[in-house]
Amino acid sequence: MPKKTTVRDYIRTIVDFPHEGIMFRDVTTLFADARGFRMAIDQMLHPYAGMRIDKVVGLEARGFILGGAIAHQLSVGFVPIRKKGKLPGAVISEHYTLEYGEAVVEIHDDAIQPGEKILVVDDLLATGGTAAAGIKLVERLGGEIVSCAFVIDLPDLGGRRVLEKLGMDVHALCEFEGE
Repeated sequence: MPKKTTVRDYIRTIVDFPHEGIMFRDVTTLFADARGFRMAIDQMLHPYAGMRIDKVVGLEARGFILGGAIAHQLSVGFVPIRKKGKLPGAVISEHYTLEYGEAVVEIHDDAIQPGEKILVVDDLLATGGTAAAGIKLVERLGGEIVSCAFVIDLPDLGGRRVLEKLGMDVHALCEFEGE
């Protein structure tokens, strides 16, 4: 087996999942390897060294794994953005479109205070729909987004452009062409 030297080396590709023609980029193999997971967290943190970050927001579901680890390293709070109906208590919601329909994400209405500096984290940036919805939720609560960090960017799907049009700084550890 070849030596793994980059985060990309730890990511498995599964052909035709969940549909024919899709090349699924599976980060569970990255998470399962202690060295790979540490490498990803360290590299995701690097651009923000010395910056003020008050909370990390993770997008459901793999963003929870990354976001929790990053929040721990930064010694700041973690806030989940979840699919509709998964959070108890008072929430605000944001609708967004997917390739195959619509979805809704939610955040607790008291999770972020006005002026707090927020880092948004997820495993993969595809079309940018989920991340854009999460950004809108954070901004509705008065949070100021410092940046959006991802392990993988799929540039052919245009998510980076969507987020940059919203004025976001975007970092990704690696890219995969195609879908």
